[in-house]
Amino acid sequence: MIPSQLQPLANHLWQSTLFAAVAGLLTLALRKNRAQTRYWLWLAASVKFLVPFSVLVEAGSHFGRQAPVALTHSNLSAAIGQVGEPFSIAIPLAAMPAAQSSSASLIPAILCAAWTVGFATLICSWWLRWRCLRVALRAASPLDLPIGMPAMSSAAFPEPGVAGILRPVLLLPAGIASRVTPPQFEAILTHELCHVRRRDNLAAVIHMAVEAVYWFHPLVWWLGARLMEERERACDEEVLRMGCEPQVYAEGILKICDLYLESSLPCVAGVTGANLKKRIEAIMANRIALRLNFAKKLALAVAGMAALAAPIVVGIGNVPYVRAQSPQAKSGTAAAPKFEAISIKPCNAFRKGTVEEDSSPDTLRSECTTVERLLQQAYGLFANGHVNPLSSVTVTGGPAWAGSDLYEIDAKTKGPQSRATMNGPMLQALLEDRFKLRVHRETRVAPVYELTAAKGGPKLQPFQGSCTPWDWDHPNPGPLQCGTSRLTNNGLDVKAATMADLCMFFLVTLDRRVIDKTGMAGRFDFHLELPAEELGFFRRAHGLPALSDPAVPATDPSVISAIKTAITKLGLNLEPARSPGEFLVIDSVERPSED
Repeated sequence: MIPSQLQPLANHLWQSTLFAAVAGLLTLALRKNRAQTRYWLWLAASVKFLVPFSVLVEAGSHFGRQAPVALTHSNLSAAIGQVGEPFSIAIPLAAMPAAQSSSASLIPAILCAAWTVGFATLICSWWLRWRCLRVALRAASPLDLPIGMPAMSSAAFPEPGVAGILRPVLLLPAGIASRVTPPQFEAILTHELCHVRRRDNLAAVIHMAVEAVYWFHPLVWWLGARLMEERERACDEEVLRMGCEPQVYAEGILKICDLYLESSLPCVAGVTGANLKKRIEAIMANRIALRLNFAKKLALAVAGMAALAAPIVVGIGNVPYVRAQSPQAKSGTAAAPKFEAISIKPCNAFRKGTVEEDSSPDTLRSECTTVERLLQQAYGLFANGHVNPLSSVTVTGGPAWAGSDLYEIDAKTKGPQSRATMNGPMLQALLEDRFKLRVHRETRVAPVYELTAAKGGPKLQPFQGSCTPWDWDHPNPGPLQCGTSRLTNNGLDVKAATMADLCMFFLVTLDRRVIDKTGMAGRFDFHLELPAEELGFFRRAHGLPALSDPAVPATDPSVISAIKTAITKLGLNLEPARSPGEFLVIDSVERPSED
């Protein structure tokens, strides 16, 4: 199993590897064409390592937000996400022994440390060689050559080459002009000027960045060898096309090999790089490489557009536009009833964001709360006119006041209605009418927490006895309700709760939703110990007066840390992960007029 923290990297690596394999097949098909074409294919494969498909998918999701589609988003988006990210399909941690789960959590840290060592070693090695080259440059003597760029000569230069990207400098070993014939010297200069015109040093630096980040991937180093091979062959072909004699040019290269050594820095384009035997054979054969015909140009263009368009199309398909409306309206059945009388007033004391327990069957009272919380209530918890205990929808895209301004709503119906209907479809209609709300739903891969068993197993007390399931229309059906929670001065007491109940509790107390990965069935009694300074937020979130001020926001690190500590004491863990989740995007919303 791949740890959840490494799943995005694993997805990116297999996608880039597949992209490089396709590029390799194309180079085989174009082996009789110019080396420059194959060079650009290998360079594209290298650059792909720096551009995850997820970036293009996200770009596509922006393009697709306003595009109406006829498909529902939930199942299709999840399926597309799994196809694009196969390593996100993981074995539940509950199926593994607790010790293995704990040791698996150490894998990302160990791999990160190993990657850092390899990255730092490679960067230091390149920096030391570049520093030696800079020292040699400062001690070099300028040469007056009619080539349109600076030229320097020094005995420290290992071979003719070009250094620099924005202001390239020609590097020549001392006395090279006297050791080769004038035609050979001219052919060597022509070769180096080809590197300058092609910006080969820039491409080399890009691939060096790929090698530094993905030094552990053998394919990256193999790509580097292919890039150097095709780079030198492309320059050789260009030199021959400019009229240099093959024999003179080949003898010049061999003479340089006799007199000097190959450059040890990849970003310095020299004349002796790549496989010399193959290069000399190709130069002496002097075969004219075929230019791409129209069919091959079209095929490459289509392949390039497909590589870019495919993830963007996936992103567009991942965000079908769904106008916020009642489930009855979507299914073509009768519209949900609307409130007959509505009172909306601003207030300045946060108390509670859901219906009061003593509300009558024809009245919805939502005490001081924000528009964002009302949206989570109307489009999440009670979205379909039924209670969806584990429904978690993230509200985004609205103005700042939608998450800060507090409103108090008192609405009456013409006749008795269930609480789920009033808090769901009827509240949706209220928000759309009075707040001029327009929203749409999206599915995105977002951060979550996975609730897992810690090393040594959970420390929970099984619930003994029986309990009555919660009924939103009759909230006090018996002496003990399943999943009853009670906030105390030092934390939270929970009775007859499932792991799903625990995850639901965190919907309003954490910065992201929690997914149960424990695999534990049954009901439990437990106590969450929470420090007093963090407890103020929890009491406010659950409709109780705070014990201290100011209130602590859910995204505050101290809140998250307090919850993780309390969870650890229960023999459980909250592990960061990523998973497809539902987002409710606010397209437009207005402040309501006061009653």
